[in-house]
Amino acid sequence: MLYFAYGSNMDRAQMQERCRAARFVCTAKLEGHRLVFPRKSSCRKCGVASVERSDGSDVWGVVYQIDELDIATLDESEGYDGNRPADQNSYLRKKTRVLRDGYEEQAIAVWTYEANPEPPPPPPSAEYKGLIVEAAKFWRLPPDYIAELERIETKG
Repeated sequence: MLYFAYGSNMDRAQMQERCRAARFVCTAKLEGHRLVFPRKSSCRKCGVASVERSDGSDVWGVVYQIDELDIATLDESEGYDGNRPADQNSYLRKKTRVLRDGYEEQAIAVWTYEANPEPPPPPPSAEYKGLIVEAAKFWRLPPDYIAELERIETKG
């Protein structure tokens, strides 16, 4: 399965921990969406990332090839169980289209996770935001997008 990661799963070490066989495919852009933090992680104790539709905005991330054996592990780490009602999942796994390396002519179908919002979510922690920013730098996402990530307000 091709999986688009836009939050902390862009971090290579975290993905290797969650999905040992995950292989980097490319960077990609999800058009018409923006990065948001709509739910609180009980593990991280802060707001965690998701995407939502937003005309004129784009979210950059990383596409990984995930082996069938790792899909259940990734689902579990994202709080998703396809046998539960949608509103009982932390995140929902959805098929979407991203642009490989940002090029319109290189659109690919991928799976990603979108959060079920929880009101009122706290902002992300500085540590969590830092994980996302450092991963974006590691994968050499566009400098203007990295600058946008760096402007995210954190708690505390």
